[in-house]
Amino acid sequence: MAKLNSEQLQELTNKVKEVEQLTEEQRQLEQEMELEAKMLWLDGKPLSNHDELVKEYAEDFKMSYTKASKELDLTLKEYTIENKNIPTLVKDMKKFRRTLKGEQKKQLTKSIDNLIDAYSDHLEKSIDKIHWASPYKSVINDMTCSESNIIKLSNIKDVESKREIIDCLCKYWELKLEIKDMPLNKQYASIYKQMTQAKKDFKKILKAQSSTKGMKDRLKENILKSVCNTPGISSREILDSLPENLKNKTTTQIISKLAISQNITNVDGAYYKLNDDIKKDIYAYTAAFIDSDGYITMDRNNNPRVGLVATGNRGKAFMIEMHKSLGMGRLHLDQKSPQDTRPVNRLNFYSQKDVHELLTKCRPHFRLKRANADILLELVRIKKGFKKEPWAKERIGELFKLMKYHNHKDNTNYDFSAYDIDVDSISKLEENSKMSWMDKLEAAEETPKMIGVNST
Repeated sequence: MAKLNSEQLQELTNKVKEVEQLTEEQRQLEQEMELEAKMLWLDGKPLSNHDELVKEYAEDFKMSYTKASKELDLTLKEYTIENKNIPTLVKDMKKFRRTLKGEQKKQLTKSIDNLIDAYSDHLEKSIDKIHWASPYKSVINDMTCSESNIIKLSNIKDVESKREIIDCLCKYWELKLEIKDMPLNKQYASIYKQMTQAKKDFKKILKAQSSTKGMKDRLKENILKSVCNTPGISSREILDSLPENLKNKTTTQIISKLAISQNITNVDGAYYKLNDDIKKDIYAYTAAFIDSDGYITMDRNNNPRVGLVATGNRGKAFMIEMHKSLGMGRLHLDQKSPQDTRPVNRLNFYSQKDVHELLTKCRPHFRLKRANADILLELVRIKKGFKKEPWAKERIGELFKLMKYHNHKDNTNYDFSAYDIDVDSISKLEENSKMSWMDKLEAAEETPKMIGVNST
């Protein structure tokens, strides 16, 4: 096959990107169609509990109850940005606006208005997803429903509670029609009072939905909250921090068992758990940790190595929790330190697969070790698919020198000459990166496949 020139390679690359974009658009469209199909199936269904709907759905579409239950799970989740709900975010933005003047203030005001409009649209669409309540959307809007109340509405599964909700909505709607164009008098006041009561009844039913959790669930929530807020807390301290209604109904032994059931780490009787803020952005947190107390390097055999290091019991628990959250790496706990002080605990990444995945996801968040990450990502890529190329061995040698330089450049006494490293020539080694060249080679290899697909 004739070799492709740079223009042809670029054209093919662009076509591949177009295919990828079309594929993603198709995936999103399919998801929207699936949701629409569910809503169409639900439309017109008589009021019934969730289990009955799932059984009927499973029969109609010839699938298992478990799969049907998963597909029909239209429970809503709170919309957040950086762990803040929209009302809180709008409040913060308005507070910040007070510090601005002129054009900046106008621009922020416009952004706030756009966010409020988008949020209102989000709430409207959220109500539409609650198939049994959506016909009463206009009345629900009159109830000044917050997002949390709409979520509670979506969580209602039993038919009795649904009927109570609909009765309140219908009563309010009938009273609203009756009061329309009525002059302000005693009758108006009486009806308005009834409408207010209907609103209260509506919200009372929703409030009851959030308080139906059993003691065990409430106890688990409190345990998790205590551990996240106070890392290293003991079961006795957890017990003492519980509300009286829960404290009197449990023991330290029960707390220990429930902690284990929630995969909470126990180190010598002290409990630890990564909080939700860290888990939601685990790779940003991991990158920050590697920057400060970790390492990215190559061993003497040019193998990639990444590691997190922490000391003591708290460090041990942290390594265990990071291992759980990342789902990769190898733990080395309670290792003897060179100074023979507190035990050292490590979470190491040895395999090319783990190193590539970890560094790819952490890379945007690195502040100090991004260059080290780029070196290993190039190394792994060469070893995975290009180690037989005539330039591979030489480039791996250059990467070793680059890694040595970046790991020791702040050490004024480090002897770079021992590794045949010319500090003044480091920029040339960095410019020799083979990443773009490997991109072209991979694009060229994909060309016959794409041609075959298009021909078919």
